[in-house]
Amino acid sequence: MSINAATIFAEEYRALRPRAPMPEIHLRFKRYTSLSTRIQLKDEKLQVSLSDLLEGAPEPILRAIAHILLAKLYRKPIDPTQNLRYRRYTNSAAISEKAEQIRRIRGRKVNLGPQGRFFNLENVFDDLNLRFFHGLMGRPVLTWSSHASRRSLGHYDAAHNTIVVSRIFDRPNCPLYVLEYLLYHEMLHLKHPIKVGGSRRCVHSKAFRDEEKLFPHWDEAQRFLKRFL
Repeated sequence: MSINAATIFAEEYRALRPRAPMPEIHLRFKRYTSLSTRIQLKDEKLQVSLSDLLEGAPEPILRAIAHILLAKLYRKPIDPTQNLRYRRYTNSAAISEKAEQIRRIRGRKVNLGPQGRFFNLENVFDDLNLRFFHGLMGRPVLTWSSHASRRSLGHYDAAHNTIVVSRIFDRPNCPLYVLEYLLYHEMLHLKHPIKVGGSRRCVHSKAFRDEEKLFPHWDEAQRFLKRFL
């Protein structure tokens, strides 16, 4: 007989805190755009929200999620076995594909376009495409970020086939080779997709890193970004 998720959280709470009073547990599955999981203690009640992508997860996976969230909340050591079990599940091909589909359907991507005040990302992309990829790479959606972020300099969103570059580089004192390097790096993500093996996700493979260093101004770009940040 199957056991409901709230009961699993209660059992994992008791295993983690055997002598503590049992709080009320309010658990719901929500329509997140990813495999999000959240927990908070409010007015002596545990409020748990899990992505609806996890609603049909096997009992051992729900137990792993409960253990991890409760351990983080109460600052207890996380059991490596539970952590590995959860990562293997979420990194599996079936779940990764489902999560990508949900992000594509539910997620909203802000697209402010490739034309900045000083640089046009499409022009930079097309030039890099000819120089390094024989003009064979299909152009994704290109856009400047809505904020001039120093934390996220750029990223490739596979769900929306979009490259976003921080608006902080759309300024006259930014060397062109720095912008080219940032865009080149994200273009390599199209060529070398993320690989998943067991519980590990390989974002920057050896082939990716080797090809990244072929960029002529790699050293200069790294030095500039180090000073800049």
